[in-house]
Amino acid sequence: MNTREETINWIHSLLPFGIKPGLKRMDWMLERLGNPESKLNMIHVAGTNGKGSTVSFMRHMLEANGYQVGTFTSPYMECFEERISMNGNPISEDDLIAAANKVRPLVEELAQTELESPTEFEVITAIMFEHFANEAKPDIVLVEVGLGGRLDSTNVIKPLLSIITSIGHDHMHILGSTIEEIAAEKAGIIKKGIPVLSSVSNLDALAVLKETAIERDTSFFQLGEDFYKMEIKVNQNGQSFTFDSPLGRLTHLKTTMRGEHQLENASVALMAMFYLRENTHYHISDEACKKGLADTNWPGRFEQLSDQPLVIADGAHNEEGMKALATTLANHYPTYNIHMLAGMTKEKDVKKLLAPFNHTNIHITWTSFDFFRAAEPTELLEQTPEGISASVNEDWKDALEELMSNWSKDEVILLTGSLYFISEVRGYLKEGINKMVIN
Repeated sequence: MNTREETINWIHSLLPFGIKPGLKRMDWMLERLGNPESKLNMIHVAGTNGKGSTVSFMRHMLEANGYQVGTFTSPYMECFEERISMNGNPISEDDLIAAANKVRPLVEELAQTELESPTEFEVITAIMFEHFANEAKPDIVLVEVGLGGRLDSTNVIKPLLSIITSIGHDHMHILGSTIEEIAAEKAGIIKKGIPVLSSVSNLDALAVLKETAIERDTSFFQLGEDFYKMEIKVNQNGQSFTFDSPLGRLTHLKTTMRGEHQLENASVALMAMFYLRENTHYHISDEACKKGLADTNWPGRFEQLSDQPLVIADGAHNEEGMKALATTLANHYPTYNIHMLAGMTKEKDVKKLLAPFNHTNIHITWTSFDFFRAAEPTELLEQTPEGISASVNEDWKDALEELMSNWSKDEVILLTGSLYFISEVRGYLKEGINKMVIN
């Protein structure tokens, strides 16, 4: 492969192999590559919601301390390459092509064995390990779990720390029908002797995590029990709080990331920094932690894309995400009308998703987007609870232009649902394709 297009098309050609939980294919490929993952210092991050934001908080704090930080995240917002980034800069086209060309012969050889072809995500994971270990060589890599934990392709690593941000109702057709079953899958990243940090609030899920940590003889640190967020203040532009733990305390912390769930993500990220400072060779200052928190942003997470009209994008796509979104709107925009433009993937329980909005002044426009698992807007409309005003516009660009043209100053235009949908709409707005003048 000689071009970016050829490389990404080849990677995407593996998508039909779907999701095949298990680590045997990863182990096979990584052994042939010389086990690049063993050369890296890593932090492993799992969770239903909050993974990306927590990674971003940690990245900014580590960067503020002068470290070169690799990140592996998904899905992407603007370009495929951002899934594999150094200090927030996506892997270059040349480096992506080079790493993919090393991995491709192994993929083709593996496909001829009884293990069969690896999946798209497994191949991206292998490319990431190859690139970071042998080309970029970062000081530390923050690795986000793709799906679940126990059988996720990233779960071949031996990290410095394991983090579990939250456990809720998502991907239940794969991970299990109960919170306890989902928690058991997330707990699969817990390894013997490697400390675990948690900001999980569901008590049933938390019990599973703690039991797993005991079984695997490792220490477990829980937000609200072992470290704390307190003295919280909220305004339209962000939040401030105090962090307290046995390893240290920081006051007057500020973040532009909005919503109490983001303070939970920030707190677990801070605990990770304090743990690294106390137990490893990483030198992390209080001042750099404060700066990193203040500098942190994460696309598509209650992200304000425009001021006039007021447009906010938030990739809330499961029950817990929608609850957090409703709470954040109530805290930051308590008197505003909400017009939601939403696209969802299939297999979502719309009534449960919208429950937090049952008694709010909201109108939803259901729409479609270019993704093979996108739900039909008419089906989403049929599932909308009777108490919520809703309509359909198949063309999200047309719907968005109409909303922006008719915007009033007491209204929030909220883009939400699948992160794939958010990525499409966000890219459209950020590129300035819409030249419409708002009067």
